[in-house]
Amino acid sequence: MSEKKIIAVVGATGSQGGGLVRALLDDGAFAVRALTRDPASKKGAALSAAGADVVAADLDDEASLDRAFDGVHGAFVVTNYWAPLTPEQEAKQSRAERELAQARAAARALERAGVAHVIWSTLEDTRGHFADDAQVPDVEGYKVPHFDAKAEADAFFAGLPVTYLRTTLFFENFDDSFPPRRGEDGTLTLALPLADQPLAGIAVDDIGRTALGVFRRGDALIGQTVSIAGDILTGDGYAAALADDLGEPVTYVPVPFDAFRAQGFPSAVEMGNMFQYYAENSAQFTADRDLDRVRELNPRLQSFRDWLAGRQKSPA
Repeated sequence: MSEKKIIAVVGATGSQGGGLVRALLDDGAFAVRALTRDPASKKGAALSAAGADVVAADLDDEASLDRAFDGVHGAFVVTNYWAPLTPEQEAKQSRAERELAQARAAARALERAGVAHVIWSTLEDTRGHFADDAQVPDVEGYKVPHFDAKAEADAFFAGLPVTYLRTTLFFENFDDSFPPRRGEDGTLTLALPLADQPLAGIAVDDIGRTALGVFRRGDALIGQTVSIAGDILTGDGYAAALADDLGEPVTYVPVPFDAFRAQGFPSAVEMGNMFQYYAENSAQFTADRDLDRVRELNPRLQSFRDWLAGRQKSPA
């Protein structure tokens, strides 16, 4: 029996990469090379125990990528805008500049390795929507840098056998970043700057399972953009699902974009701009995410309610 083709997964101990490693190991069609800065970490050791070949690689170290991509059939590449900068890095570059440099390094290493299929996890460029709107403040020279820098980096992969996988908001954010909050009167509210527009969301595991579906299609999706989501709901729709999950009412409260940006936490402007883009460009953004097409690639695709029910069964 021939050896399995190897898929290299960047960020294997992170959200998206971790989801793909789990999907690959569960499926068994490919061998898994899990890339992480520290293979000896608890997460790295767990991946090794589960059957992945865990190797040391760092997007800031191009030579390590050459070693990690050597001999692989496919590669999944994702960069993390939100990863903290070291003081030395911060003195030299912004997070967006680092993300661009990492994507460029990965693309160069993939070209040298002659990888047959690359999935680049990316997002839309919001600058075309906002244009020169002075009411939407710039962040690091972009409008939504964790979108725009990835979209800019698409060009680095253009000469490779690439599928562009456009993701969206993670369902997990409703647990950690903006869960329903209990007010002084005891009621729960979901306060988000979405106006009355639908928002596409997806479970992290479904990003991995859909990426697996892309790899399983072979060459069929090379050169294409696959935009994904697991559900598309308004703020009221997300609140209703959360209410049923929690067993008590949750009221959606639309927050004005400027009010969200003015909250003062470190990423408030960036996130406020993101939500304004989601809301103002909702028709196009959601239309690009055909749930039936995503389900063809990933038959286990979860709706928001599916994800809520599934996460309750997981140990705390």
